[in-house]
Amino acid sequence: MTDHLRPLRTEDAEELTEVLRANREFLAPWEPARDEEFFSLAGQRATIAAKLDAHASGHQVPFVICDPHGEIAGQLNLVGITRGALQSAAVGYWVRRDMNGLGLATRAVTSAVDHAFTVLELHRVEAVTLLHNTASQAVLRKAGFTPYGVVPRYLNIAGSWQDHLQFHVFADA
Repeated sequence: MTDHLRPLRTEDAEELTEVLRANREFLAPWEPARDEEFFSLAGQRATIAAKLDAHASGHQVPFVICDPHGEIAGQLNLVGITRGALQSAAVGYWVRRDMNGLGLATRAVTSAVDHAFTVLELHRVEAVTLLHNTASQAVLRKAGFTPYGVVPRYLNIAGSWQDHLQFHVFADA
């Protein structure tokens, strides 16, 4: 796809496990509560298998975000792909602590949106952030997203239902 965003592969399980373990504390405030199994090699193999199954059925497109050396710097997923009159998906992403602020997330989100509009032929991509996640909001704005509302108690993040700011971008924007 690009040098900074590529499809998730089964072989990524070991490296992804290492990255997630090293960034567990850093990601915890922004992610759902995770059990120990999630941070194990078996847990990542199962997670990757589920994502690849969802991809095969057309409901998700999972990617890894790569650093300039081709190592895993994070993940990005186009999820909830809906056809019919909606033609939409949501994007979610994270970048490891030592790669934050280098523009990797912005480039990855921009590439994923381009993929959604050109390859998947979707009309709309949405994203949500915690209200206080200004760094992620900046990524989305740089990638062409517009905020359009607050969704109360939208996702269970870090063990509690939290409000989120909702964003979207359209293919014809």
